[in-house]
Amino acid sequence: MTRYIPVPLWLLAVVLLLAGWTLIDRLLIPTVRWYLKRRIQRVIDGLNRRLEIKLQPFKLTKRQVLIDRLVFDPFVMEAADAHAETEDMPRKVAQATVERYAQEIVPAFNAYIYFQVGYWLARRVTQFLYRVRLGFADEQGLANIPQGSTVVFLMNHRSNMDYLLVSYMVAGRSALSYAVGEWARIWPLETLIRSMGAYFVRRRSRNVLYRRVLQRYVQMATAAGVTQAVYPEGGLSRDGLLRAPKLGLLDYMLRDFDPQRDRDIVFIPVGINYDRTLEDRTLLLDLEPDTERQGVLAGAAATLRFLGHNLMLMLKRRWHRFGYACVNLGTPISMASYLRRQDLRLHEMEAPERFDHVAKIGEDLMARIGEVVPVLPVSLVATVFTQDPAAARSELEIKAAAFELIRRFEAQGAKVYIPRESQDYSIEVGLRALKKRRLIEQVDGLLSTVPAEIPVLRYYANSIYHLWTQTQSSAPQNEGSN
Repeated sequence: MTRYIPVPLWLLAVVLLLAGWTLIDRLLIPTVRWYLKRRIQRVIDGLNRRLEIKLQPFKLTKRQVLIDRLVFDPFVMEAADAHAETEDMPRKVAQATVERYAQEIVPAFNAYIYFQVGYWLARRVTQFLYRVRLGFADEQGLANIPQGSTVVFLMNHRSNMDYLLVSYMVAGRSALSYAVGEWARIWPLETLIRSMGAYFVRRRSRNVLYRRVLQRYVQMATAAGVTQAVYPEGGLSRDGLLRAPKLGLLDYMLRDFDPQRDRDIVFIPVGINYDRTLEDRTLLLDLEPDTERQGVLAGAAATLRFLGHNLMLMLKRRWHRFGYACVNLGTPISMASYLRRQDLRLHEMEAPERFDHVAKIGEDLMARIGEVVPVLPVSLVATVFTQDPAAARSELEIKAAAFELIRRFEAQGAKVYIPRESQDYSIEVGLRALKKRRLIEQVDGLLSTVPAEIPVLRYYANSIYHLWTQTQSSAPQNEGSN
């Protein structure tokens, strides 16, 4: 009953390959997938026990499910119909455009990557470059945030390091979902950032359909309680000053918000400052449109020179971190309470009236952010020098002027970060940093600014300019600061 059937060697090889693939597809892959899902779920359960603000189901939903929900949302479908009619195109084409926008915007959050890879990277990089400090936090206010509220961290934007710094500093509280500009849409950075929960925004887009898709995603995430991190300024400060708020994302969050029906939206003002911003000179170039800009190769060469210089300092054991990087967390602001106090019903208003009120809210929130921007050693000493850039003073005179500034700042409630609880040491730290970068010079025992470097000094003084002006009875004579 049995007999051998000869088959060609190539056919046997194909049969064995198919059998092996079936074994992998039906047995090994499901087993590995089950194991990974179980491991990730254990990570999520552990995080939710530890985090002050738990991971929301919306954040953990599969990306394709979120994309489908966004594409087939009634508001988005209505916008697609209007776009097809306006542009005289088939509705399928408009719907395909909507799907492309949704694919671009919606993140692919991975809790394991966020906390195991992202947190590790943020902690390592920030602590390697800076002395990282949490200067102030309104712990009582943070503890009193009602459970189930949508928490939004609002921050001033000093550097691209802000993303890493704030993610690291609030990792024990929640996982943040950032609105990230188009600069990050390069492979493989885009994949990593998307898996960290960030959503991409075309900040300068005036495309109505795109703005409708983005608006609806922000509203869906806000309504679902996703913890977000937003830069109201819309971009990096070029001159160091706080910028006027951009109101797009804020308007999206608030335009349909009904305090009686929806979960509360709580804004937490976050102040960020650095003793050294790595992009300072590049940012200042944007203030001089007539200046010839470096090409890509020249920019890359400058970056390599900077890295090489610091590497040589490391090899010679003369390298030091770039000073302090400090984050302050202010008092949370409940939008439900705010709107009730102001007797505002934004969800019932037409666009022009609502936008006027949102603009006022944006100004109030930026003022709250400004109140908690840390006063650091470099910004403090730079302020002393820029008050009278032509003056040459002794170190004792510089310290006396800085002590007086500290007294005024503290009297008005500003958050002055004083390392080692020593004002004298703080000023020495600031002076040492400015000398090292050759922004100031010492001649015959007197300290003065290097004239060519006054714009850089003003950049750092401007980080606390809004606090300094509050200590004066009239506007200061600091030409070029504003």
